Amino acid sequence: MLYKLIAFNGRFIHSCLALFYVRAALEQSLPDCQTAVIQCTINDPYYPTLRQIASGEAAALFFSVYIWNSIYIQRLISDLVKLLPDTPIIIGGPQAKSLVKNLAPGVSRHCTMVSGEIEGVDVSFYRDLEGRKLQREYDCSRAASFRSPYRQEDFNGPLKNRNIYYESSRGCPFGCTYCLSAAEKGVHRLPVLQVQKEIKDILRHSPNVIRFVDRTFNDLPERALEIWRFLAEQPGETLFHFEMAPDRFTEEMFDFLEQVDPGRFQFEIGVQSTNPETLEIINRNCDLEKLQYNIPKLVALNTIHLHLDLILGLPHETRESFKRSFKVVFALGPHYIQMGLLKILPDTPISRDIERFGLVVCENPPYEILANRWLDKHELDDLYWFGECVEAFYNNRFFRSFWKYLRQNGEDIFAFFHALLKLCQQKDFFDLAKTQEMLNSLLLEVAQNRPDRGLIRELLIFDWLRCGHHFLPDHFEQGPIAVNKKQLWKNMPLKLAGVYDYKSRDEFFKQGVFMQFSGSLLQEIGLSAEDETAYICFQPEREKTVFRLNSFILLTASVLES
Repeated sequence: MLYKLIAFNGRFIHSCLALFYVRAALEQSLPDCQTAVIQCTINDPYYPTLRQIASGEAAALFFSVYIWNSIYIQRLISDLVKLLPDTPIIIGGPQAKSLVKNLAPGVSRHCTMVSGEIEGVDVSFYRDLEGRKLQREYDCSRAASFRSPYRQEDFNGPLKNRNIYYESSRGCPFGCTYCLSAAEKGVHRLPVLQVQKEIKDILRHSPNVIRFVDRTFNDLPERALEIWRFLAEQPGETLFHFEMAPDRFTEEMFDFLEQVDPGRFQFEIGVQSTNPETLEIINRNCDLEKLQYNIPKLVALNTIHLHLDLILGLPHETRESFKRSFKVVFALGPHYIQMGLLKILPDTPISRDIERFGLVVCENPPYEILANRWLDKHELDDLYWFGECVEAFYNNRFFRSFWKYLRQNGEDIFAFFHALLKLCQQKDFFDLAKTQEMLNSLLLEVAQNRPDRGLIRELLIFDWLRCGHHFLPDHFEQGPIAVNKKQLWKNMPLKLAGVYDYKSRDEFFKQGVFMQFSGSLLQEIGLSAEDETAYICFQPEREKTVFRLNSFILLTASVLES
């Protein structure tokens, strides 16, 4: 018998770990069965996808349902029942129950829901599946162990050129009321030796990214550190992604992370809010003092990409308290700030408090909030677009010196982004292609009436050239860069110690980009120069840091005269 296991991911590079667990469980309980893993995306054209899934002979179809794909799968199932009326459809995943409720009665009777972890399903499920006498629902309530479900051939098949998802633990130490994990009890962790063996098997295939899906990877810091040490010893350039709690880092972990090569680790850290009343009502325990101590230490390493999350629309989060939360997070200096809307998932504790909190929620997945007692629809809409503005301007490598300048000089960053948002809305920015050149021009325009506009212009030019550009956009109103190069080529010495010699001089000028900056700019970026102005040479070599910006050399008057 052939069973088709079908996933709909958000993007092609994603993969669905759940399907591989289902495959392993089927093949263990039904050794003679055949399985086919089919990975699609929610952006795939509908009709060809429907026909592909319906083609051939399959004893059953399995779907893994999440908030991002449930609408697509609901539509698909309704049509598959017409094309394959005698083929059982098995639905699992976090949104399986909600999807089945939304199916028409004539469709749902063809479907079987499996709730919980597939390893815990009763053996009667497999007996009924093989005998084509499935019940409407099976509950995976039996405790069961788990292990990596991947096979070596997967990495040249359904996992080729995709992120690899791996879990070293199940469950979460938190019980946040907006999360499905709130209903789970305890955390089940794999032995570290098993984790090391399974990861080593995966690394043989040199994946670009391995994403640990543990909901709080560092809930036991000693265990996390032991796994990190193992990963750091492995050859290759695979990036390892972890979801972390901000207050569960130890000094021993910091000592280790100082030695990790850039581009190997990436941390996603759920701050959610810094309002104590909000954190208490959502059952999110977090030591805010430790958070504000730990994050800057991680940022200072400049080797680990830090992604901090805030949630819009949480209970007791007013506009003012959210403003404070954003200011705190920005001041910490993360590389990425995500501001996502609260989603009221069915069967979560917060879904039972809709009336109490005055929650207005979208009818269909992903169930985003529209308003609540503390934020009316206009305020929430404004904060949503504020978050989109932060996403466009902050969450990239383009303006790192500029944001550092605003951070260090006590800028009211909420007011700054709000002014930038108004300008963007006037320009219909969110309907346009967001090029680096356009972003630059808007930042320059929003700063045009500031007393420090000259310095801001220089910071933006500096950041632009550090991104590897060999020209300046017209809005900077600067002469051609080539003029600087010609002038310096004539005036600089034939050799410059530590920079070039007679033989490499021409190559230095060929590869370099030269720009003159003020002493104020040099001071802001951490350089000291006795002169009122000095040249900086931007070189093609990339720094070994998070953003891999182009390196540069300061050319002072004393250097030029040497």
